[in-house]
Amino acid sequence: MNAHHDHTGPHDAGSAGRPVPVTTAGFTEEPHVTLRGPAELAEALPYTLGFFPTDSVVLLALHGEHGRFGGRLRLGIPPSPREWTPVAEQLAECLVEGCERRGSRPDGIVVFLCQDPARGESGRRVMERLRPFAQKLRTACGALDVPVYEALCVSDGRFWSYCCPDSDCCPPDGTALAPPGTSVMAAAAAYAGIHVRGSLRDMEARLRPRTARPAATEQERALDIASAALVHRILSTEARGKVRDDTIRLARSLVDRLADHPPLADPDASDTRDDALISHQEAAELIVGLQDRRTRDRAAEWMEGREADHALRLWRALARRCVGAYGEHAAAPLTLAGWVAWSTADEPSARVALGLALEADPEYVFARLLHQACNEQLDPETLRECLRGEREARTRAGVRRPPGTRAAGRAGARAVRRGLRAATGRSGATARATPDTGPGTPGPTGPPGPRSGARSARRRPAGPTGTTGRRPAGSPSGTDAEGAGGQGSAR
Repeated sequence: MNAHHDHTGPHDAGSAGRPVPVTTAGFTEEPHVTLRGPAELAEALPYTLGFFPTDSVVLLALHGEHGRFGGRLRLGIPPSPREWTPVAEQLAECLVEGCERRGSRPDGIVVFLCQDPARGESGRRVMERLRPFAQKLRTACGALDVPVYEALCVSDGRFWSYCCPDSDCCPPDGTALAPPGTSVMAAAAAYAGIHVRGSLRDMEARLRPRTARPAATEQERALDIASAALVHRILSTEARGKVRDDTIRLARSLVDRLADHPPLADPDASDTRDDALISHQEAAELIVGLQDRRTRDRAAEWMEGREADHALRLWRALARRCVGAYGEHAAAPLTLAGWVAWSTADEPSARVALGLALEADPEYVFARLLHQACNEQLDPETLRECLRGEREARTRAGVRRPPGTRAAGRAGARAVRRGLRAATGRSGATARATPDTGPGTPGPTGPPGPRSGARSARRRPAGPTGTTGRRPAGSPSGTDAEGAGGQGSAR
């Protein structure tokens, strides 16, 4: 027997005789779960995040004698080995500093590298290819005097330990993961009413543009027409009020239409049916109209109860329709999807949607503030109260504000962002975090506010942060920092 089997947790790779027991902090209430060895650690990972991470590096902080789970941080694995050193250093720094801001420096860290094999590649080959990245992560954490107790590679239904030298414990061909739903963590999650929402890849697929032809071509043509018809009106002081009202009226009718068709059991079939319920023209007009931030803030009021469920389906459907050159326009519906998910206590889905919003537009301040607030585990009720107040004030004043109260209307829209900034304790600037400008480069703080009026319909070539290209390593859509002081959430 070895340290992996004799004790209740992974051992410190630098001192194999010092096992550290690990207990979960993935649940806010009982039950508490003790994980015994790397197999149970690997099987517990989806339950600590709320989904199965794909193509991800995950760092989990451990605290205290019993190795209680604390802050956690997830990032897409950088595709180039040249990026691994700076990314490893910044991930370690983000997690440690984030935990310190929350009052407790971690005593150790567990590292997971999760990646499916490419065509013709085996899981073992994935493990060997990522071994240098695992070593860089261990070195970066050690440089901050926080040891890595365990580093695991999870690929093709198996796991490997980078820390255990015992081939009897951790064989070269890896160890098979337990069937889904059969681990001790799965039992505890079922008892606590917690479920895993599928893989990260599946969650993102429900929000990414559907590019199958000819539907994508027709949708892009509809977006061209809607942009030509609406953008100049949104930018016009005289016409923008009517465009806002028309956009909200259209959104309301589509929410009601979706409510008449309950979601199907199969998510993909349900999304396909939702797409068929919305015409290209309707989707285009609503997507363009939501580029106005005051319109978007009014749409954010559909955040509670059954209304929230139907609105979330609409925002997902609109994000899937932001095709071609209009990928940046997805920031608005994705942010609304993230907000509704967070407001209805689905934090994993909220992080995924907000991360994709920041991939679409890294300077989208509403998404940045929401992402930070969600990652810092703040209470969304602060923002809900603000939005309820806006709705009540508008109801008292009538659907259309008199011309003399326009300034008050602008102030009311700003109240939404003020509420978020107050909740996060920032004045519009977000915390330094995992960068979106490139590995090892801190993202700027205190960005300019969202663009006034509508985003220009000028076509942009697909680039590294576009919907058709791979984002650079460290970009925000791959970053989650739950319970880590908001690190990794800035852009």
